Order: sequence, then C-alpha cells, then structure tokens
Amino acid sequence: MEFADAVRRRHMTRNFRDTPLDHEVLGGLVVDALSAPSAGNTQGRDLVVLEGTDQTSRYWDTTTDAGWRAASRRFEGMSRAPVVVLAFSDPDAYVERYAEPDKVRPDGVDVEWVVPYWHVDAAFAVMTLLLGAADRGIGAAFLGNFRGEDALKAALGVPGRLAWLGAVLLGEPELPDPPSSSAARPRRTVADSVHLGRW
Repeated sequence: MEFADAVRRRHMTRNFRDTPLDHEVLGGLVVDALSAPSAGNTQGRDLVVLEGTDQTSRYWDTTTDAGWRAASRRFEGMSRAPVVVLAFSDPDAYVERYAEPDKVRPDGVDVEWVVPYWHVDAAFAVMTLLLGAADRGIGAAFLGNFRGEDALKAALGVPGRLAWLGAVLLGEPELPDPPSSSAARPRRTVADSVHLGRW
C-alpha cells in the first residue's frame, strides 16, 4: 500500500474479532513504531504489549469499572481486540539526555521543557503503529488515558517514573463498526488549516 493510502484508510476501529494476530506481523508493527523520530535520539518511550484475554483483561479491569462497561455501547466490540499496546513516556530520560555534553546549552542553563517531548515521541510511536496497522489491513484504535493509570502501572509492574500516554487496540475488524459521535463533525479545510507565509 502507498503511504497516502494508509493515511487515508486509517480510522479508529471500535469492533474487533478475537482472532489472534500473527506474531511476526505484530513484531513488525512494534519494531516500526520504535523507529519513529525521537528528540535527541533519547528513545524515552516504552511499549507494553498485551496479547490474549488473560493479558488484555488487566488493561480493561484497571482502567474501567462495571458501570462504565455496562454503559458503553462499544465495550463489547473493543474488548475483543486480541492485542492492547500501552504507550509510556519517560520524562527523566529526556532531562538526563539534554544534560549530556552534546545537548547541554552553552550558558549551562537547564532546558525549559515548553513542549514535553517525551509525550511527543511516544505519540510519534503511536501514530506509526496506527499507520502500520492501516498499511497491513489491521484494525486499530487509540484510547486515551482517562482513568486507572496508577492501578494499571501497578498491575503490570511499570516503573512509577513513566507516564502512560494511552492504549492502542489491534486486531481484525468486525462489522458493524459503530462510528464515533465525533465523526459527524465537519473537517476543517486545508485553506482553514494551512497558513502560507503568515497567519
């Protein structure tokens, strides 16, 4: 598939089959995700890959509760995803990297992290994962971090210093795939979004 086709075909899948993903395909997706750009080549992003119900249920059990699951019109279809990839960022890795000789400022002043590049780099990895899934015809959805981070990290043994960005569900898509309520929002045009030369 051409890159432009993968970009256009990429969408958030909300209904999955529970068919396991081929390990070689999954491995390729993860390797590609870790090839995404990284500020200072710090590589302060980690992925926890959960496969099969025994593992993926730890994600759902720590980040949702019975009330949420009962009220969600999408939970049943999403929870069938055979793979959940959890993306974490490591702020300390960037602070340490940018104190190294090739990155330290000439005036010796610590970097002001106006943009938290640890989250940017983790997001780059997630987007690469989403595009890789689209390229291979695999359904994928990104779910943000809204609840349960501490419980999830404890259940999986994730070091406390890491920040959880969110989860990527992966698997074979199932129909019907309920659209997001956000899909009805009109898309901004290129003319509205791109400013040539100045605003």
